This record gives sequence, C-alpha cells and structure tokens, in this order.
Amino acid sequence: MASPSTIQLTLLRHQREIQEALQQAVSNVKNTAIHSGATELQAFYGQIQYHMGWVDEGFSPVESNPGKLLRPTLLLLAYEAAGAWGMTDATSEYLRRALPAAAAVELTHNFTLIHDDIEDGDTERRHRATLWKLWGIPQAINTGDGLFALARLTLWGVLDEGVEGGVAARLGAVLDKACLILSEGQYLDLSFEGRQDISVAAYVDMISRKTAALMACAAEMGAMLGTQDQLTIERLHSFGHAMGVAFQVRDDLLGVWATTAELGKTPSGDVYRRKKSLPFLHALEHTETNDQRYLREVYQQTPPITNEQVEQVLAIFARSQTREYCCAYLAEQCRLATEALESVPRMGNAIALRAIGDMQMLVHFVAEASKK
Repeated sequence: MASPSTIQLTLLRHQREIQEALQQAVSNVKNTAIHSGATELQAFYGQIQYHMGWVDEGFSPVESNPGKLLRPTLLLLAYEAAGAWGMTDATSEYLRRALPAAAAVELTHNFTLIHDDIEDGDTERRHRATLWKLWGIPQAINTGDGLFALARLTLWGVLDEGVEGGVAARLGAVLDKACLILSEGQYLDLSFEGRQDISVAAYVDMISRKTAALMACAAEMGAMLGTQDQLTIERLHSFGHAMGVAFQVRDDLLGVWATTAELGKTPSGDVYRRKKSLPFLHALEHTETNDQRYLREVYQQTPPITNEQVEQVLAIFARSQTREYCCAYLAEQCRLATEALESVPRMGNAIALRAIGDMQMLVHFVAEASKK
C-alpha cells in the first residue's frame, strides 16, 4: 500500500528542478520584454506569476504553492523509465534534456486552468482569487493565451539541450494534438451543462479528452526524450492515458464519499454542487423511474440542495450500486495502467528502476480509493 507521505515524496523528487525550469521560462521572456523598454508589460507577466503562485496580487513574492506538478513529474518519470537517452548518472544533470518539455506541459496545463476558471465562473483556485476575478475576463483570457504561447516557446528549449531537431518537431506535434483533444473535451464538458441526457459512455469520452489527453501526452513526450523504441513510447502513452482517467474517477469518488479528513472539504461536496460526475450519471442510468425523476428534479432546482435531499441522493446511489460501479471502473483503469507499465522493457539501471517503482506507487495510491 502506498501511503500519502510516500506519494508526496515521489511527487517532490523533481519538484525543485521543475519549479526552476518554470520560473526560468517566465523570467526569460519577461526580462527580454522589460529590457526592450516595454515596462508596462510588468503587469502582464505579473499576472502569469500570480497564477503560477509565485507572487501576490500586488506582484510581491510569496511562498509558492506549486500544486502537485503531476504532469511534468510524470513526463520526467517516463523519461527515466525509458532510459533517459542513456544519460543517467549519479547527479540530476541528465534531467536537463527533458526539463524544457516538462515545463512546457505544466505551462500548457496552467493555460487550461485559467480558461476553465473563466468558463466555469470559479472565483477561487488554491485558496486565492482566480485571475479573472482580480483583473477581469478579457485580461485573463489574454494571459491564458500568453501562457499557451509561452508553453510552446519553452518546449523548443530542448534543442539547446541537445535534442535532435526531428525529435523536437515530433514533441511539438504530440503537444499540439493533445491541446486540440483537451479543447474537444472542454467543448463537450461545456455542452453537457443543462442537459439531462448525458450517458456514462459520453462522460468517459469527455474525461478521456479533457483530463487524460495531457497526462498521456506528458508520458509519451517523456518516453520520446528517453528512447527511440516505439513500443516503449506507446506503452508509456497508454500508462499516462489510463492514469488520467483513473485520477478523474478517483476525484469523482472522493467528491461524493470522502470524509472531511480525506478531502479537506465538505463530505458529499459534489452532490451539494449538483456536479454531474460519474456517480450521478451512473445512478441516472441504472436506477428506477421514480429515482431518476427525483435526481433530475433535485439537480435542476433553483434553490440550494438541502441536507435531506443530499441524503436522498446518496440513498439512490446506494440502491443503484453506484459506488461499487465507480470503484470497479477505477480498479479497471488502474489494471490497464499496471499492465502498460509492466510491459515497458526494463533498462537495468537504478534510475529507470526507481522511476518504474515510483509510477507503480502512483497506481497503488489511486487504486486505494476503489477499496474503501
């Protein structure tokens, strides 16, 4: 069993290098703009730094809350697991080849967060006001667009680290494809709002695009930087995709059934928010007519949902064996991730073996949610 502290250590292992790469990427373009005399652009880059958690709303430095940095960490683990292009040694210098790509993936993820906050009307992220709430929607859209462009610009830094031009071009194509797919997923997510005819299959397709695409992209890009073996690259892509779906299903489970201690939020929070996540959609498909009618009425009503209504919704979930289904689906995604990981050829060096072990721990950590 992988404990939260063990997982935290795994996610922290490359955090310093990732953070430095991210800050360097922003600083490079900011300094170029400012040195050219465009001092009014200070606020533009300040907004980027604010969203990344490095400064407050007055642009003064603050203690950073970088989040999990899951996607760039996955990229670096896949890079190591694939052999790190034979550059492994006792220091972290071999990471330099992959760090621009890791930073690019994280910047891409943050561009999507800025736009998601606008589209969803979210006023807080990581316990701070969202970008659009402070500086307005037009400037937040522009800052998100800037991060998108900066992500691609940062990716080309792999050329300075000795990555061949052909590999760099393929990395760009993989990232572009992932951005298009996740935009498709966001379109589907937004189009589902207000509809009552969304199937479980349609929801899974949506999260496969919106959530899993960038995770799969991260793992694939890391593998491409680590090896020329196409089978290894494909298997690590499959691992990333399965883990992306699994993480979302885990969040859906915790959003309904986690305790306050586990989640740090109100139990059944997704029910109170009437979020049409996997539990709701499964219950709607598999419960009797009266329960279906009740779910639709509660999730469409204008007044806030009451405690009594939440209890009724949870009872419907129980009658339709929704939790059991979600746990089984999560377990299946973890099985697919494990299967993909086990089929990755072992490189035989300590760094690759450690990376494989860390990725296995991530699977076990996510899988724990299916056993409670």
